Amino acid sequence: MRGRWSRNGLDGQMSVGRTWVSRWSSWLGLWLACVMVLPAFAQGRPDIVWMRGGHTDEVRSVSFSPDGSLLASGSGDYTIRLWRVSDGSLVATLTGHTGGILSVSFSPDGRLLASGSLDRTIRLWRVSDGSLLRTLTGHTGEILSVSFSPDGRLLASGSLDRTIRLWRVSDGSLLRTLTGHTGEILSVSFSPDGRLLASGGVDRTIQLWRVSDGSLLRTIGGHTCGVRSVSFSPDGSLLASGSGDYTIRLWRVSDGSLVRTLTGHTGGVTSVSFSPDGSLLASGGGWSDYTIRLWRVSDGSLVRTLTGHIGPVYCVSFSPDGSLLASGGVDRTIQLWRVSDGSLLRTIGGDHAGAVNTVSFSPDGSLLASGGGWDDPGLPGEMKLRRVSDGSLVRTLTGHSYSVYSVSFSPDGSLLASGSRDYTIRLWRVSDGSLVATLTGHTGSVTSVSFSPDGSLLASGGGWSDNTIRLWRVSDGSLVATLTGHTGPVTSVSFSPDGRLLASGGGWSDYTIRLWRVADGALLQTYDQETGTSILSVRFSPNGRLFGYGRRDATVVVARNPFWQNGDVNGDGCVDDADLLAVLFAFGQSGADLADLNGDGVVDDADLLEVLFNFGSGC
Repeated sequence: MRGRWSRNGLDGQMSVGRTWVSRWSSWLGLWLACVMVLPAFAQGRPDIVWMRGGHTDEVRSVSFSPDGSLLASGSGDYTIRLWRVSDGSLVATLTGHTGGILSVSFSPDGRLLASGSLDRTIRLWRVSDGSLLRTLTGHTGEILSVSFSPDGRLLASGSLDRTIRLWRVSDGSLLRTLTGHTGEILSVSFSPDGRLLASGGVDRTIQLWRVSDGSLLRTIGGHTCGVRSVSFSPDGSLLASGSGDYTIRLWRVSDGSLVRTLTGHTGGVTSVSFSPDGSLLASGGGWSDYTIRLWRVSDGSLVRTLTGHIGPVYCVSFSPDGSLLASGGVDRTIQLWRVSDGSLLRTIGGDHAGAVNTVSFSPDGSLLASGGGWDDPGLPGEMKLRRVSDGSLVRTLTGHSYSVYSVSFSPDGSLLASGSRDYTIRLWRVSDGSLVATLTGHTGSVTSVSFSPDGSLLASGGGWSDNTIRLWRVSDGSLVATLTGHTGPVTSVSFSPDGRLLASGGGWSDYTIRLWRVADGALLQTYDQETGTSILSVRFSPNGRLFGYGRRDATVVVARNPFWQNGDVNGDGCVDDADLLAVLFAFGQSGADLADLNGDGVVDDADLLEVLFNFGSGC
């Protein structure tokens, strides 16, 4: 396990997204006026199969290839990434834009990908090899939306310059510029037959255009904030619009009449998408909402609310067969959901709902536990158990009311201990994730937990306003001893391999390493030199001869344990036959080995003599 600490909590909390206000000032003022409230991060976390690394900035747009095998994502990190849907692997990263990517769209045959960017260009890419085919220029503002016509011959783009442009895909020539909106164009979408184009804008209207001659057929008003997303139903009879006024509206295309208004989002609606059969509509929520909602088109009823993103959901898209839904958001992740039951199948990108503060392997190496959460009040921490072999999520453990700072397995792997900012330690049964016990007594955050080698004791370190180490009996959760002496947060605790010593590291105003006798809690040694500006982690070597510690000033230190029993190769506190055999079997070997007792780089006569001279000691 490891942690990163600062006086105010976690050092380097995950930042949620990057603000582009300076680049988007012409429309964000209107947009944010309708949707901006203080974020309240989502707490529900569905099961995740596994996680892959991803973008380094917020994901603004996602799109499935027509055959459903690929997913494209566009991000504020200036890149487009192509992912294989079956396993979440990264197929290609497309680079070339000099600004964030706001929209991506596949051509109907899946051979091309179009991207629109803050750099005011549209780029056409060959999907098979990721090569750039063409850059379309002409817009005088950022490109907010791109969409292919159903036959793939035309590409529509909507921009901050308040125009829609129609381009011939074959040669990149500009066919027509459509003007009429009095505000920036936020979304464009072709009807299924390619005859109509719908556009939504900051001016709160939807406009329907005839593609053949560019004439404006109808202007539809009703939203009280900008129209962020528009989408035709598969049969072309309905048009859905999502707005900063927190609503989705369904319109009849033939006459522009309002069919239904869908309410429920608690923030602006940033994206809408029909399922391929037209029976469902998915919507993504913006600031203060962070949810995806599935609606039944026939009656407007809410089918399901999907929670998992920890920031605004910028984009939603169904797979071609309608079985999957992809969503992307400001939390830098793409999430794949099973439509039938709303379960989250895969997250590509960030995973924990906040910084990952600590990780720990199970003794047999089969599981990895991680703890994390937002270091803010009211936002609970969580632990995740993953199968090391394939990264799959075995279980998510929730219960702490604040961020989890430390996790540790018992030596037999049956229990998991967690320490949290909520001042408690919790013991969990690994086999089923049930809570075994909650240990209370610390008067500050619990920053470190560690089991004794025999699993009978648990040590915990307390943070600011506590500064103590506590020893607990695992069998019944009773407090055995409280060790005092540190004058600042205790950032790390570690038992020696024989269980007789406990090492602790102090942070901030303390700067010390302390060695304690476990039997009676006596302080044996205090180190206050060469400790830097804070001790973040301390551990004994496998045989206890050495201990290492990490300092806040980016320094790692290895030191000798003054209480180590000379000749004790395996660190069990007794120099016996096992230690003698260990030296004999390693005799003559060079390099790092526990049997190299004097640390001269080779197991030789000197090491053998050390065992013989101390034979029987400590037994």
